[in-house]
Amino acid sequence: MVIVKSTLQAVQARIALAAQKAGRKASEISLLAVSKRQPAESVRALAALGQHAFGESYVQEGVAKIQALQDVALDWHFIGPIQRNKTAPIAANFSWVHSVDRLVIAQRLSAERVNHSAPLNICLQVNVSNEVSKSGVSLADVPALALAVRDLPNLRLRGLMAIPRAEVDENKQRAQFALVRVCFDELNSMGLQLDTLSMGMSGDLEAAIAEGATIVRVGTALFGKREG
Repeated sequence: MVIVKSTLQAVQARIALAAQKAGRKASEISLLAVSKRQPAESVRALAALGQHAFGESYVQEGVAKIQALQDVALDWHFIGPIQRNKTAPIAANFSWVHSVDRLVIAQRLSAERVNHSAPLNICLQVNVSNEVSKSGVSLADVPALALAVRDLPNLRLRGLMAIPRAEVDENKQRAQFALVRVCFDELNSMGLQLDTLSMGMSGDLEAAIAEGATIVRVGTALFGKREG
């Protein structure tokens, strides 16, 4: 598809308006462009407009895109489910992982990041709606996992990520995001010093920002609907 500046500006305007309504600064919220199933040329075009953080969900596709765009200074985030046998390329190629939901995955990422110059930024994925079809740790199990991940070398625990059950009503959207925010606040009260709430997508970013999101993950509103 053709990437146009007005599309990016429209998403940025949504973020700014949502921040204003929540009594927050737009600068507190980062836009992560979800580029899975988009060609490298579309990423390059969006980067030329000033967008530099991109999220990928499939390891092979993401690594190929990273290699194809090595000449562009981009910040790559892995946001998809993680299989044990895929942790090495994730640790080697991405700067952020939003979808850690098991200690064994964090341990493997830590071990495989050992020769990298910078720690891997980690968010724990929370299954806030308890949906069987989605990855994520339950809210009750987040504190124990967070404490364990915090102590691993080569990782920096930054915060939480969530993909709540799809809702049309903004109050219902906010109720789910609020549960994640409360968990986030509780972890910080334990001394974890987290700074990242990765929540909100094209259809619910306003509700997420109202509940404290610091990263919103937007694909459809930027690139249009994906095929497949």
